[in-house]
Amino acid sequence: MEPIYIPHLLQRPNQTLTLTVDTHLPDLDTLTPVRGQITLIHHHTYLEVKGEAETIVTLTCDRCLQNYNYRVSINPQELIWLQPDPDPDTLPLEREVSLDDLVETLPPQGHFNPSTWLYEQICLALPQRQICNPDCTGIELPAPDNDRAEAESIDRRWSVLSQLQRQLHPPEA
Repeated sequence: MEPIYIPHLLQRPNQTLTLTVDTHLPDLDTLTPVRGQITLIHHHTYLEVKGEAETIVTLTCDRCLQNYNYRVSINPQELIWLQPDPDPDTLPLEREVSLDDLVETLPPQGHFNPSTWLYEQICLALPQRQICNPDCTGIELPAPDNDRAEAESIDRRWSVLSQLQRQLHPPEA
């Protein structure tokens, strides 16, 4: 998807542009193309961006490290304020930023990149804890038969910790 020159939106009927999305995003590895639509409405001082999209991504389970497919379905809506970029030469080196300043802005004569916006919205919809199944027990380690088998199953870098654990909690006879 090509970036959209923001002033061109003012020439469209109702200052609205609706884009149909059916593509793979370059920085997002998906099994299926991202399908949906994005609607841009120019309100003179801000852009209203609405979208709906879905795709399937392959994630890695945090517990068992197995890959699993996850359906992502989004329906975001965002207001992007149109204000000129400040002159970098006049900005102070440090300045306080209030919560009101933490908003998305674009220059009124700039471009809106729908691919970037869609990529960000999908990434925000991905789960932080990636668990393949609520009942996932994690990686199953084989039960050691004796101390030698246990020593072989433990990474040698952890052997000192294993010895300390045996000292603190000796095996019951």
